[in-house]
Parts: sequence; C-alpha cells; structure tokens
Amino acid sequence: MATDHIRYDVLTRDALRGVLRRVLTDAAEHGLPGEHHFFITFLSTAEGAKLSPRLLAQYPEEMTIILQHQFWDLVVTEDRFEVGLSFGGIPERLVVPFASIKSFLDPSVKFGLQFEPTEAEVETPAAKLPAVPPPSALPAAATEPAAESEAEPAKPSEGAEVVRLDRFRKK
Repeated sequence: MATDHIRYDVLTRDALRGVLRRVLTDAAEHGLPGEHHFFITFLSTAEGAKLSPRLLAQYPEEMTIILQHQFWDLVVTEDRFEVGLSFGGIPERLVVPFASIKSFLDPSVKFGLQFEPTEAEVETPAAKLPAVPPPSALPAAATEPAAESEAEPAKPSEGAEVVRLDRFRKK
C-alpha cells in the first residue's frame, strides 16, 4: 500500500473537530436552537482536561456531558471549550480540550461524530483506555451527565476510514 504523505486521516479529523468547534461557538453566542442538544464524551484524564477531584473520582477514565437546558458560561477557543454544569446540585466548571473528545452526538437530528485519538493523546496514559462503541440507540431525554459503562478494546487503525455522511441524515 502506498504511503499517505498528505495525511488525509489527520485532515479529516481536524475538519470534523472544526465542525464541533463551530457548533459549540454558535451555541455559546446564540444558545441552542430548537430541540438541539449535545452529548459529548471525552477522556477525563487527557492533557488539558480540567474537572474537580470529585468528578474525576466519579469518572476516572471518561465522561459524557449533556449540553441542553442547564449549562452556562460556554466559552470556545481554538483548542478547547469551557462550560459550567451542575452535578447533583453542585455547580462545576469543566475544561474540555477538543483533542480529548471521543464522540459528539446531537440526538435531535440523529447526527454524530466519533474521533480516533490524536498523536498527543497516544503519548498520555489516558490514550491507553479502551474505546467505547457509539450508542446503539439514542438515549431518552437526560438531565444529568453519565459516563459510558461498557467498553471494548480499541481496534488498531489500519489506514484511513471512510465515513458515510448519509448514515447521519434523516431519511
């Protein structure tokens, strides 16, 4: 097989993270339109991720947060986002680097993205965590963030993977 000197996999991953960055920037500026809401799963111990010790003890590997009705002070930068959320009635401020995000889902329109670890994540211990498959069914309306509970070992990546956008479109 020929060597990919262009690195289409990196270009595609960065472009899709740009979609996520843009969506969150719009939500920070204008709020969430209509019924849109986001499930974001990220590695809780990734470099640059900031959670309280209480949350880190509860979600030591990865965490899924829900941005729907009760979040505040959403700030988006080039490499991360910060948001205020309430966990068990206790307000918390999270910092989530885009490189730590494993998946993004907007169940209102059945749109989702799943990310492979970046080179920076591979160098951190958090990158050795098992991969979590995407949800098989859309979750019911949730009010509290939850961590994924079942995991299966990560499959080694062999070259680029083609993602069909038709799979995410309404039929």
